[in-house]
Amino acid sequence: MTRFSLVTALLMGTVWALPGAAQQATDAISPESGSAAAEAADFAGLSEAGLAALESKAQGKPVTAENWMVAAANPLAVQAGAEVLRQGGSAADAMVAVQTVLGLVEPQSSGLGGGAFLVWYDAATGELTTLDARETAPLAATPTYFQDENGEPLAFYDAVVGGRSVGTPGTPALLEAAHRRWGKSNWASLFEPAIELAENGFTVSSRLAGAVADDVERLGRFPATRDYFLPGGAPLAAGDTVVNADYAHVLKRLAVEGSKAFYHGEIAEGIVDTVRNAEGNPGLLALEDLARYRVIERPAVCAEYRDHDICGMGPPSSGALTVGQILGMLGNYDLASLGADNPESWRLIGDASRLAFADRGRYMADSDFVPVPTSGLVDPGYLAERAKLLAGDDALPEVSAGSPGWTHAMLWGQDNAIEFPSTSHIAIVDSYGNALSMTTTIENGFGSRLFTQGFLLNNEMTDFSFSTHDEAGYPIANRLEPGKRPRSSMAPSIVMKDDKPVLVIGSPGGSRIIGYVAKAIIGNLDWGLDIQQAISLPNIVNRFGTMDVEAGSAAVDLAQPLADLGYEVNERDLNSGLHGIAITPDGLQGGADPRREGIAIGG
Repeated sequence: MTRFSLVTALLMGTVWALPGAAQQATDAISPESGSAAAEAADFAGLSEAGLAALESKAQGKPVTAENWMVAAANPLAVQAGAEVLRQGGSAADAMVAVQTVLGLVEPQSSGLGGGAFLVWYDAATGELTTLDARETAPLAATPTYFQDENGEPLAFYDAVVGGRSVGTPGTPALLEAAHRRWGKSNWASLFEPAIELAENGFTVSSRLAGAVADDVERLGRFPATRDYFLPGGAPLAAGDTVVNADYAHVLKRLAVEGSKAFYHGEIAEGIVDTVRNAEGNPGLLALEDLARYRVIERPAVCAEYRDHDICGMGPPSSGALTVGQILGMLGNYDLASLGADNPESWRLIGDASRLAFADRGRYMADSDFVPVPTSGLVDPGYLAERAKLLAGDDALPEVSAGSPGWTHAMLWGQDNAIEFPSTSHIAIVDSYGNALSMTTTIENGFGSRLFTQGFLLNNEMTDFSFSTHDEAGYPIANRLEPGKRPRSSMAPSIVMKDDKPVLVIGSPGGSRIIGYVAKAIIGNLDWGLDIQQAISLPNIVNRFGTMDVEAGSAAVDLAQPLADLGYEVNERDLNSGLHGIAITPDGLQGGADPRREGIAIGG
């Protein structure tokens, strides 16, 4: 198999796994549709730059530009962000335009009813920081909220569909927080592209139509959701034109009044009414939960790799810590010499991931509620010791959590919380040199399936552990608590070298996000791939022992050699949604995942 064949193989699909029953439950369902070849016909009104970007992606080539770049999951959203950047707006400004359009045209993945993590590099100060807009648990929730009368965890979809799973949304507050800190454009103008599309109608893409068709039964449970996604009883079809006047109304309120219009008054009342009166599965969200919501600015978490710093979102995300651990261990081995086609490369990557996931399951949660050994988990000395476990020549027979350095000791239980892959990623570099990496979500495809005032509500509460203790009796760090933020795998990342950003990257994909992001970084830094090649590189992911190999891709040629090393190998669809920007001495390069319909546009 040639290096070229591995780099250029493309595929669509999505699923992920956890041990035991959780693995079976999540692997049985693919809530996010892929789109191996986005068609221009899906995106009425797409500009020449957008059409050129679609063509560039189809050819496996990165988009290049000198001054600015935006990459995201839908061409109409990317076009909106590009226009903001073209007019001198900042990356934060462009993000508002991109996110509000995504919430309309890709509602199954993110929107006003969800949350996000944002990583920001400020060119003027050289500082890197993060904004945590993760959803919060209602104050009335208890640790046993997802257990039945016998103390047994609920079946996953019994918890997801309806009001029980809805946490306090964070995305509207994030839009305002980012604009206040780093915006340059008029706030109200940033909502105009989404308002225009909502009022005049947008064309349903093949990917959205496929997602609706795959989820008809659950979308049909609640009247407002059914009326929007299944008009007249039939699922939305590719090419349909959809008007969403309610969404336009909410955006107009936000444009004039800011995020307070969402967290107080009629919009908040509508959200609470929808949640608390969800037939068959009401929830606990209250007006006080919305009124109390705050975005939290946190320091970035960084790990060393190949003379670079891999930086991202710390707890309550496990993304930066787990990606950092994987790469920190791999820094002790020469992946560049081994190459992308070598099963030995993937043995090292796979078992480093397994070791990192063992630490993730035991130690990582919302650090505002539980102690997390953040610095110890990415300490180079600790990771060098863990890397010694990779020195053999076959698969590790088993893995367990390590003992990172603590500021104070605590032993947590192992957590098997379920996390689905329905999310979206935005990467932006503006003409001022600022860089933004943001992963945004409503969790499961179509979230809780509750639709109110033109947008879907999240099911983020089901990212908490349904159990409070593990089988050994130890408390689980990611257990549910009032006001707590559930652990996430979202890994929006900015790779730094000599205190300057060189790569902006991230992906949807549930807990496989971590492997997707690590793969793209390794492809770029170790194997010399351009950003589009690194994103398109076939996915091979191992979190809990099974080596998942992307079906239909050139990576299938590695299945038998990996099995010979002692792995259980599973060929499956692995629908990443990587979007990234490389900042090179020759300018900007943008890439978009061929498994989805996104593009990159630059200028």
